[in-house]
Amino acid sequence: MPLPPRLYATLTDAADPALEAALQAGLDGLLVPGGALPGGVDAVAGTLARIREAGREAVVEIDLERGLIDHVSADLLVERVRALVDRGATGVRLAGLERIAAERVHDIARLLRERLPELRLWAGPFGYARATAHGLAAVDALIASYGWWDYSAPWFAEEMAALAALKPVLVEVRPHQLRGADDPIGARRRVLGAVALGDAILPASVFADAALADQLAAMRAQPLPAGTRLRRLTDSEAPVTALLRSAEDVRTAENAALLLFNRRDTPEPVPAADLVLPALGSGFALPSLDPLGAGEVRVVPLARTAPIGFAPAEDAEAAADWPRLVIEAVAPAVSGGAFAVKRVVGETLAVSATIYADGHEQLAAEVQWRPLDESEWRSAPLTAQPNDLWTGAFPLERLGRHLFRIEAWLDRFGGFRRDFAKKLDAGVAQLVDHEEGKRLVREAAARADLGDWVARLDAPGADGAALLLDPALAARMAAADDRPHRLVSSEQLVDAERLEARFSSWYEIFPRSMSGDRSRHGRFEDVIAHLPRIRDMGFDTLYFPPIHPIGRANRKGPNNSLTPAPGDPGSPYAIGSEAGGHDAIHPELGSFEDFARLIAAARDHGLEIALDFAIQCSPDHPWLKAHPGWFAWRPDGSMKYAENPPKKYQDIVNVDFYGPDAVPGLWQALRDVVLLWVEQGVKTFRVDNPHTKPLPFWEWMIGDVRARHPEVIFLAEAFTRPAMMYRLAKIGFSQSYTYFTWRNTKQELTDYLEELTTEAPKEFYRPHFFVNTPDINPYFLQTSGRPGFRIRAVLAATLSGLFGVYSGFELCEAAPLPGKEEYLDSEKYELRPRDWAAPGNIVADITLLNGLRRAHPALQTHLNTRFLKVDNDAMLYYAKPEPQGGGMILVLVNLDPHAPQEGSFEVPLWEFDLPDHGSVAVEDLARGYRFDWHGKTQTIRLEPDEPYRIWRIAPQGGQA
Repeated sequence: MPLPPRLYATLTDAADPALEAALQAGLDGLLVPGGALPGGVDAVAGTLARIREAGREAVVEIDLERGLIDHVSADLLVERVRALVDRGATGVRLAGLERIAAERVHDIARLLRERLPELRLWAGPFGYARATAHGLAAVDALIASYGWWDYSAPWFAEEMAALAALKPVLVEVRPHQLRGADDPIGARRRVLGAVALGDAILPASVFADAALADQLAAMRAQPLPAGTRLRRLTDSEAPVTALLRSAEDVRTAENAALLLFNRRDTPEPVPAADLVLPALGSGFALPSLDPLGAGEVRVVPLARTAPIGFAPAEDAEAAADWPRLVIEAVAPAVSGGAFAVKRVVGETLAVSATIYADGHEQLAAEVQWRPLDESEWRSAPLTAQPNDLWTGAFPLERLGRHLFRIEAWLDRFGGFRRDFAKKLDAGVAQLVDHEEGKRLVREAAARADLGDWVARLDAPGADGAALLLDPALAARMAAADDRPHRLVSSEQLVDAERLEARFSSWYEIFPRSMSGDRSRHGRFEDVIAHLPRIRDMGFDTLYFPPIHPIGRANRKGPNNSLTPAPGDPGSPYAIGSEAGGHDAIHPELGSFEDFARLIAAARDHGLEIALDFAIQCSPDHPWLKAHPGWFAWRPDGSMKYAENPPKKYQDIVNVDFYGPDAVPGLWQALRDVVLLWVEQGVKTFRVDNPHTKPLPFWEWMIGDVRARHPEVIFLAEAFTRPAMMYRLAKIGFSQSYTYFTWRNTKQELTDYLEELTTEAPKEFYRPHFFVNTPDINPYFLQTSGRPGFRIRAVLAATLSGLFGVYSGFELCEAAPLPGKEEYLDSEKYELRPRDWAAPGNIVADITLLNGLRRAHPALQTHLNTRFLKVDNDAMLYYAKPEPQGGGMILVLVNLDPHAPQEGSFEVPLWEFDLPDHGSVAVEDLARGYRFDWHGKTQTIRLEPDEPYRIWRIAPQGGQA
């Protein structure tokens, strides 16, 4: 059981009125001033006698002031101390040490110990003369400088550690260090903190305060460690200072105490356990603690927790079968292999892994792959790179999903050849080295056909060294290798999709607006008439919002109003009427035969049709009557309409994926809807708000559809949290809408693209950069005029391989609903015929951009985007290196639609290993002329009316 800390009181003088209160406080002893030299012995005699009469230790303080000690011999000092002992003193405290030479102090202490061996001898505090404590072997205890500590500076813990390594330590509060009535909180903190730290010396006046005396008694009653080893747990800025106190090294101590000092005069929370416990460096548990009161000092006893034990899983014989090699960091990988890496069929997949083993053995490794519908693995060797990195590649030759894995083993013959060649070069190869190689060849010949290699090695006069190092033998040995200590990594899935999953230009229209007449609902045959115009702008995917029957219940009028006129068409997202649901076509658009003619005509124009897959129903949808168990009904039999606050969709109700009859019926019905449209020739689906539907449904449904039709592409329209957007991509969506719509500044665009191209999403997330949508009329476009549309077009078309436009963008439509990011007179609620040749359009820009995207593979992916330096924050400058490395596309954009911007920019000569004064051939792809750049730094000015430049550069001698 730890003993309570020893406690002493200091009298202000021999007549201190607090003497009696201190004697009644159960202290171990009192310190009496008045032992200053040369006199003072008789003045304290009565006080010493009273202390001894009360059974307490009586310690006299002697202040070794330099001005006096230099005139007093050590012998005279000893005699005066002896006189104090004769009058009842049991000990002497040597103070004022920082003003005395260390050698002098050591001499005095040694002489006192020799002459008065029973005397308790203390020394300190040392202040800035801490070195004096070293060599004071004669003293019994040292006194720390606690009274000057501000509870934050690190020096105090350092001093305590230094002194505790020499002698037992006391902490002291001098009477003048208490401000009393001026700072009662600080005074209480100073006094209680001294006792918390261990053996303490306090002013006798403290014990005249009954409340404070009771607090001291309670603190002394706690089971504190006997020692004063301290470890600092918090930094100097923390409002609560935490120290660990233990009697021995904390690594072995069974018990310790957490000391908490609230430095502030207001309540403060206890430091967080995850900050304190790691700093303890050992297994102590921290109980739940209430906040500290103003200036509170708290002692929290700590006991060591039992470590977690476990039984070894297997014995040494079994452990010998554990993998000797290590395969780590296999790349690419998505979530440790839980989801597919995404690529395009025809690409070569570069792979890498960290592979190593003990010792200096030579390793060999290969990548193995197979399509999911094949059982035989193909393989290609990996090449060793520095720092245990191995790299390789394999082709994705078929559309669909593949598996790959890494296999590695000890290459014993390869290791022999490596070392044998070194020995031959050094002239130290021995006969036994030749025999070692021959033995490996013979062992291989016993398990595989090596031809005549054994005979050739054993032939008289054969040049064994040359034969053993012959590459032809190495190839035969590799084929015959039994691959000792073979290790195979876990398998990683790769989804090789068609090119349009990574590179496509989308154009969105409402077919019902294609008649050109506001009074006549458009039909599929009207869309066919627009196909040449859409093709000529360079788009390859024509995307429709839902084409299904539209409900009449709660139908919306213009601008999302709740009061439609009789002829208003309603929102195509309110799917379902007496004419059918998701598996039907809105009668005013045409029939399935009409749709088939549209699909064929689009194909003839190099276009494919993408449909919107919106899992929502109007109250008139046939499913509500046929399958009420697929929906969530209120107790009164009504149904809550859909909401996406602050937006409300009174004309839509949602299915309940986990309703009483929903599994598996609803899930299968939705899957069958997709399969129906696939059979009609639709291979691409834009999915409306997939983040509001269950992830397990999407993973199952997309997997099921693509198992039957690997060519099908799903685009996620999920403007939501990044984690959800990324998860949707992982579970099967080929593409995703993005935050590009709201990334307008140089920093925003740079940060976002670097996230998509350099971090984990690069392996599975394909960003589709739509410049606008029927739901989103970006604020930037509302105020930027025609220059803003050109800026956003060039950014979307050149930053990502996936580029999307909602019709009207090319006409610079931007009239908003006041204060909202929505279109006035939105096409979602009314027919919207347009003049496609309206003045001020940017059709030429879009046509140019789509043409460049088709002509230059560098513009068909976002993954090669590299931002370059231009010294103007209103300008964005980036490179798109070509896949074959012959040249690169450079794009420089003025992001300010209202003012000209100019700046100096760097030509990336280093990419072609050219010096800063080198030259490159340049082609202006927008203007169609060629020239040369000389030197790394160039300047440019871009007007709002011509806000971008697109160049192709290549080394001179090549063709830009």
